[in-house]
Amino acid sequence: MKLAEALQERADINRRIAQLRSRLMNNALTQEGELPAEDPNELLTELDGCVARLEKLIGDINHANCNTVVDGCTLTQLIAQRDALTMKLQAYRELVSEASCTAQRATRSEIRILSSVDVRALQKKVDAMSKQLRELDAKIQMTNWTTDI
Repeated sequence: MKLAEALQERADINRRIAQLRSRLMNNALTQEGELPAEDPNELLTELDGCVARLEKLIGDINHANCNTVVDGCTLTQLIAQRDALTMKLQAYRELVSEASCTAQRATRSEIRILSSVDVRALQKKVDAMSKQLRELDAKIQMTNWTTDI
């Protein structure tokens, strides 16, 4: 199994677990004399199986991420770089968006609102970081599809 396939299965299992939890809550109580729409014990058995499979997948994925080296960095390090760059890029984008909004004045006596940062320079930095993020993410995705676990 490729790492990317394990990641997809992990996402599917997480969704399945969420559905099972909801179905369990929907069948936890019934009116006296009525039967639940689904047997909670069967749902619990299915939930236990999904959680056990998820535990195995998470261990395998983490092991692969720690032991797969790309350009001198482990996948774990690349993922951390991607997450940090994504967070930084979001803050820069928000700043550029906010600084780009200048208030229009109807008369000269109104207070002028000016940007406190160089929006053009920040936008160039955002564009460069966006490119770096795309390339980093492509490298991670390519590695995920070529790494066996």
